[in-house]
Amino acid sequence: MILGIGSDLANIDRIAGTLARFGDRFRHRVFTEAELARAARQGDAPAVYAKRWAAKEACSKALGTGLSMGIAWRDMWVTNLSSGQPVMHVTGWAEDRLRAMTPPDHRAVIHVTITDDHPWAQAFVVIEARPE
Repeated sequence: MILGIGSDLANIDRIAGTLARFGDRFRHRVFTEAELARAARQGDAPAVYAKRWAAKEACSKALGTGLSMGIAWRDMWVTNLSSGQPVMHVTGWAEDRLRAMTPPDHRAVIHVTITDDHPWAQAFVVIEARPE
């Protein structure tokens, strides 16, 4: 059963401007060490950050809250499998919210897809409950 759906569209140039203006302060406020490492491996490209920004926004919407109610940017993060497939992770308040919205005898699975085509980065998140 579908528990939540979220999407977001981020402007890569806007994220590039924010990176230029706030630099590491922005990076460390929003992104986890794993996300920062991925961005560094890809030449610190603004598109890498924009896709993850969009994924965090989409995840917060799928959780039914948006970025409110105590959720923090770093409570959600994206890694990639060796195949390149993105994987969404949650911790802290986001994990608590996910647990609360998951029916008994089910486990939550977060599906995420991210893409970019300059100047846009886009993400979709679907949260599914699967019977155990």
